[in-house]
Amino acid sequence: MEKVKINGVYRHFKGNYYYVVDVALDSETQERIVVYKPLYERTDSMLWVRPEKMFLESIPERPDNITGQTHRFELVENLTKNYIG
Repeated sequence: MEKVKINGVYRHFKGNYYYVVDVALDSETQERIVVYKPLYERTDSMLWVRPEKMFLESIPERPDNITGQTHRFELVENLTKNYIG
């Protein structure tokens, strides 16, 4: 399985961008958990966690997949805007 890139910017299949802060371990299961934050304003939370295997999972074809991605989150290699700064 591929591993998440810490400090990487990922695009969700619904189009929003997220910054990976770190990868943590679940204290009970030792499962890798991705800690990430949206690169847009939210009113509910600015920090999220998700199991790494779910973060990187393949997704079925669905109508809300506006990016045409094959995975839930995909690493963005060529940013045209500095989202990290």
